[in-house]
Amino acid sequence: MSERALQESSPPISLWKRLQNGMDKQSIFSLFFALVGLFMLLTVPGHHADLGPAELTFGDQSGVGSIAVPTLPYGLVIAALYLVGGVVGLLPWHRAREIRGRWLLLNGALIIPTVLILAAAGNSINLVVFAQVSVRSSTPVVIGALAGIWCERSGVINIGIEGMMLTGAAFGFITLNLIMEGSDLHVQQAVTLGVLVAVLAGGLMALLHAWLCITFRTDQIVSGTVINILAIGVTSFLRREVLLNADAGRETLQNIHIPLLSDVPIIGEIFFQGRPIFYMMFVLLIATHVILYFTRWGLRTRAVGENPHAADTLGIDVQRNRWINVFIGGLIAGLAGAWFSLETTGSFYDEMTAGRGFIALAVMIFGNWTPIGVFGAGLLYGFSDALGFRFQTLDVAVPSQFLQMVPYVITLVVISGLVGRVFPPAAGGKPFVKE
Repeated sequence: MSERALQESSPPISLWKRLQNGMDKQSIFSLFFALVGLFMLLTVPGHHADLGPAELTFGDQSGVGSIAVPTLPYGLVIAALYLVGGVVGLLPWHRAREIRGRWLLLNGALIIPTVLILAAAGNSINLVVFAQVSVRSSTPVVIGALAGIWCERSGVINIGIEGMMLTGAAFGFITLNLIMEGSDLHVQQAVTLGVLVAVLAGGLMALLHAWLCITFRTDQIVSGTVINILAIGVTSFLRREVLLNADAGRETLQNIHIPLLSDVPIIGEIFFQGRPIFYMMFVLLIATHVILYFTRWGLRTRAVGENPHAADTLGIDVQRNRWINVFIGGLIAGLAGAWFSLETTGSFYDEMTAGRGFIALAVMIFGNWTPIGVFGAGLLYGFSDALGFRFQTLDVAVPSQFLQMVPYVITLVVISGLVGRVFPPAAGGKPFVKE
């Protein structure tokens, strides 16, 4: 008897039994959407009855103009979809099992436009600018997650990405200040040198991590924690000793418009009007994917991360492979740190990475240790970050501290609820001892 026939022949499980036995993820999200739909039905008419439509614009180059969406009818329709879809997903009928997966997918896809439209009720929102902010906010997280892939694919867990990013941000900006005080270099040349120093600083912290957990076989979680604590102390000390006595400038890397491509409507404004580290994110994504899956080095790296002893019997130098990959990961993490101080703010302050290195680890897991998956997960974080800023500009009646929590809460919900089964490298976190 087939699995489908077996399911149809088995008696349906009631909602009460599912609550007693523990609900599966689809049932949990069905209940979530049912509650959200009920909440919207009760609150949307009162909050949006007197507000005008949400005006969605598409930038200056698109030629589309704007679209006015009436928020009250739209909110009621979405509320009904959420409520009905959630109830159907909770029904014990066998037919509901087939329907609720598709309905949940539809409800999930409607979250982003619904939040945007209801947030812009009575106002206008430029979707192209919002997309620009989302993609650019994802830059350090995606680059940090790529750093994690290089380390963990070789079997070395690296929770020290946060410390490597912070070190890169600090040393890069300090280098810029020292160069500007003591030489006549052009500003952009000085900023470029600062980026290079930031990359090397991240690499040096990675070498410390490799020395501890590969050579001395220290617990890799402990080693990463040491890196993070060390980075906080060192960068704070250097800021007080060097930057507070210097005329810290606000110099950053300049925007670069890619010829022809930057003139393409919508796409050109989002992807081809950025700064160098933003473009480097795409270069690293492509390079990591190609190297990992289409080169001998990538094959050996994946072999070392899955079964180092088998790789060793084939003549692969496991220790050397891990050292090099961890160092490369540190260089990439240092570049992510330079994004904060040298591409975005033109300054440095204590703990300016604000946990993005840990978010990068979550993005890496959500992306299943693959570059393409990491990019998609990073965009989700970027959207939630841009959404928090948008709420602040709209003067939403919520304390700013809670709005700043939006990207972290969304990341937590996604990792705990939406991520299915993931497959980390089998040898991750396990020190290699040559037999």
